[in-house]
Amino acid sequence: MFKKTALFWLAAALVLGACGSKAEESEAPAKDPAPASSQAETPNDQADPAPASTDKAGTAADETTPADDEEAAAVDSPDAQAADETGGDQTEGEEAGTSADTAKGDSEDSDQTAAAEEVPILYHMNGNYDIVPNDESKAPKKVVLLTFDDGPKEAKMINSMFDTLDKHNAKAIFFVNGYRVKAHPELLKLIQERGGIVGNHSYDHILLNKQDNATIKKQMEDVQTIVEETIGEKPKFFRAPNAAGNDYVHQIAKENDMLYMTWSVGSLDWVNLNDPQAVIDNIFDQLHSGSNILMHELPWTVETLDNLLTKLEAKGYSFVDPRSIDTTKQP
Repeated sequence: MFKKTALFWLAAALVLGACGSKAEESEAPAKDPAPASSQAETPNDQADPAPASTDKAGTAADETTPADDEEAAAVDSPDAQAADETGGDQTEGEEAGTSADTAKGDSEDSDQTAAAEEVPILYHMNGNYDIVPNDESKAPKKVVLLTFDDGPKEAKMINSMFDTLDKHNAKAIFFVNGYRVKAHPELLKLIQERGGIVGNHSYDHILLNKQDNATIKKQMEDVQTIVEETIGEKPKFFRAPNAAGNDYVHQIAKENDMLYMTWSVGSLDWVNLNDPQAVIDNIFDQLHSGSNILMHELPWTVETLDNLLTKLEAKGYSFVDPRSIDTTKQP
């Protein structure tokens, strides 16, 4: 009887030990779920591709998307994994977040700067192509408008012109030709970056009044297109080469929200070649309040520009900001 009882308890102990071992084996996989979880968090299958940088303005897209892309890349990058494993102070994801905050701050600063640079409309152009104060405006009458045709040509001349303009706190319109912009888009960007106002001077600098309507439209609107593609904005001013316009040229300018103008004071810098003093003499011979002064991107004009502006200021003239001109009021 005693032997039977002992055998019974021995058999029971063996059965219970076998069950416990199987239970431990069945619970073991639950200890290592990491691969499945890690794969589910990987963004490669879900993240949108980075948008192409630049849109025409080249601003918002560049400032707002890179941080998201860096955060996505940080999850998969070996450097980021190493930082996580070694307890680094800052991962790439955190750096991307900092970059995003900086970009956001820069964007807000840019918006505030743009708002601060909004210029009130104080002037309009009269039938003589002079720039005169609006009826309700108390803006000074003794002003001149500075304009330069036939560019952009050379960075050295452009920078020299802007150095002088900045010295005198002056703005100017740069009437550009489309074929020159196509050849050197970086020069048009330079004009914009230095604070110049871009005008339309036709694509090929041809006599528009000798062309059929289809050619006129193309010559004018192709410049609108290439300028917008290059710097993100269309010209608001149009000047026909050699002042050779007609009714249809006026019509196309209006349809494209451009103010058609010629000039009221010609420097004749295209006639008196290599003669800086002649530029000044010709302007002062015709000078009057509201003068719309025509010049060109030429070495002798660039050379004498500082002298010209100094003399104009000495005579009591100030310089109209082209952005303060009402481009919707065509005489």
